[in-house]
Amino acid sequence: MAVQPPPADQRIVIENVAIATVDANDTEYARGHVVILGNTIESVGDGPAPQWLDNVVRRINGEGHLITPGLVNTHHHFYQWITRGLAQDNILFDWLVALYPTWARIDDKLVHAATLGSAAALLKSGCTTASDHHYVFPQGGGDILGASIEAVQQLGMRFTALRGSMDRSKKDGGLPPDHAVEETEDILIASEAAVDKWHDSSFGSMLHVAIAPCSPFSVSTELLKQSAELARRKGVRLHTHGSETAEEEEFCKQLFGMGPTDYFESTGWLGEDVWMAHCVHMNDSDIAKFAETGTGVAHCPSSNARLAAGIARVPDMLKAGVPVGLGVDGTASNESGELGTELRNALLINRLHGYPTALTGRQALRLGTMGGARVLGRHHEIGSIEAGKLADLALWKIDGIMHSSIADPVAALTFGALPPLSVLFVNGNAVVENNTLTTVNEDQIALACKRAAQELASRGV
Repeated sequence: MAVQPPPADQRIVIENVAIATVDANDTEYARGHVVILGNTIESVGDGPAPQWLDNVVRRINGEGHLITPGLVNTHHHFYQWITRGLAQDNILFDWLVALYPTWARIDDKLVHAATLGSAAALLKSGCTTASDHHYVFPQGGGDILGASIEAVQQLGMRFTALRGSMDRSKKDGGLPPDHAVEETEDILIASEAAVDKWHDSSFGSMLHVAIAPCSPFSVSTELLKQSAELARRKGVRLHTHGSETAEEEEFCKQLFGMGPTDYFESTGWLGEDVWMAHCVHMNDSDIAKFAETGTGVAHCPSSNARLAAGIARVPDMLKAGVPVGLGVDGTASNESGELGTELRNALLINRLHGYPTALTGRQALRLGTMGGARVLGRHHEIGSIEAGKLADLALWKIDGIMHSSIADPVAALTFGALPPLSVLFVNGNAVVENNTLTTVNEDQIALACKRAAQELASRGV
C-alpha cells in the first residue's frame, strides 16, 4: 500500500539547524528554520520560525544537524540487490556475460524482494527520489515492473520506474544470451502499456515512468528509434547506458561506424528529455553535443571504479553546461547500494583529474540533489529547499564523534563519513527516524533478500 501524504493543513517545524538549500544562489543558513506544510515546504530562512504558526504537529530541534534536500538517484538496477558480490574482478563486458544467465532466471517475486532491499538502502543513505532501470523480462516472470513499483510504494520513496528492454542478443551481434531478450514489437507494446498504467505527470507525483532500452550493445537501432518516437508521443523521458567503457566505444565503431554519442544522435537520442548513465568515455565533441541538446548524465563513480571503466569528465561536463546527477548503479557493481556515499566518492574521484578544485564539496552536494532533479526533469518540484517545493528533506546528525570537529557542516556530509539520519522526509512523511525505516521492518527485509538471493542462485543448479 502506498504511503499517503500528511494532511494539507498540518505543519512540522525544524529550527536551530544548519541549512544548505542548494537553490540557485547556494543560500545557506548557519542557524535557520524550515517549515513543512502538508507535503510541501512552506518557508525556509534564518533564525527561528515565525511564532504565529498554527496546526504544528511536530517541532524538531535541529541543534547539531545539517538539513539538505533529499538526495536524487538517477541510475540504478534494483534487481541486482540479490546478486551482489559476484564477478568481483571483471570489466563490464565480462561481468555482464558472467551475470546475464543468472539475471535471466528472475521473476516478479524475486524482484519485489530485491527492490525492498535496494530502496531501503537508498532511503537510509538520504535518498528520497530514485530511478530504477529494469531491462530483464524473462518469459513467465510475471509482472516484474509492477512488483518493483509496489515495493517502492510500500517504503514511501518517490520513484521513476524505467521500462527497460533488450532485443539484440548474441545471434544478432549483441552481448546478452538469446533467451534473455524480448521481441522488438513486444517491447514497444509493453513500454506503452507501462506508461499508460503507471505514469503520473501531476505536480508532486510519487511515480513517473520512462522508456529505457538498455544499451547500444543490447538493443537494435530500430528499437532505439521507435522508443524515442514512442516516448515523445507519450510525453515521458528516455534513458539508456552510454559511453560507459572503451570496449563499448569500439563495439559501436565496428558495428555502426561511429562512436556512441554520434550513434545516439543518429537515432534521435539526444535532447532535454534524455539522460544516459556513466558517459565515461566522452571526447570534447561528445560533451559539446550533450551541452547543446541538454542531454543529461547519471554519474556513477563507485560503479565506474568497481568495473575499472574509467573516470568520467564531470568537471568538463559541468563547465560546458551538461546536466549531471549522481547514480548508484546496480548493486552487483556497487555493493553498498548507498547514494549518500556517492557524494564523497564523486568528490574524491573527480579530483584525480589532477587539481583540487575539480569538484568542490558543494558541487558534489548539488550533483546529488538539484543536479539529479534536473536530470529527471523534476527540478521545479524537488532538489532544493525552497518555499513551494515538495518536502523531501534529509536531516543529518553531525554532532557525533565522526563529525563534531569538522568545521563546515557541508564538508561533514561531503568529505566525512556518511552521517546518520535523524529524519528523512519524503512528501512530508518521515520515512526514516533515528536512522531506522519507519514504514517496514528492516530485519524482515534482510531475511527476504537473503532467501531471494539463495533461491535465484539455486535456479541455476
